[in-house]
Amino acid sequence: MLQAIAFLLHEFADENRMLVTAATSVVVAQALKFIVSSLRNRTVLSERLFSSGGMPSAHSAMVTSLATAVGSTHGWHSDLFAIVAVFSVIVLYDAVNIRYAVGQQARFLNSLLGRRAGESPEFKEQLGHTPQEIVAGAVLGVIIATLYYL
Repeated sequence: MLQAIAFLLHEFADENRMLVTAATSVVVAQALKFIVSSLRNRTVLSERLFSSGGMPSAHSAMVTSLATAVGSTHGWHSDLFAIVAVFSVIVLYDAVNIRYAVGQQARFLNSLLGRRAGESPEFKEQLGHTPQEIVAGAVLGVIIATLYYL
């Protein structure tokens, strides 16, 4: 049974290498986010495994790894790379500007309503990313894709 699962995963990885590269980047970024948050707060924060925001950005890791994979495979001057690069920039812009601003507004609303962290119902404050979190995620994505496509 385990051999059959391993075979299917191997075949899937060979046929969908770019998808596997992007998924690996998200999983690694989320694991690092969990570790960084848990170390900073000196407690295990398991919710950070599946939440948005934080260091490093899983969004930027995913889109930069995909763009790197497409550039490595189809060429850096290809139409496909241009399309992926443009959509990657849109995702990065959204994460650092729009979603970050929404998180700041949620923080203000929570303080205005006198809500404390963990008190229900609370507006989610950590939605977007700082520029440093975006850069860390982007570097991680490029590194992971480079390792896949060496």
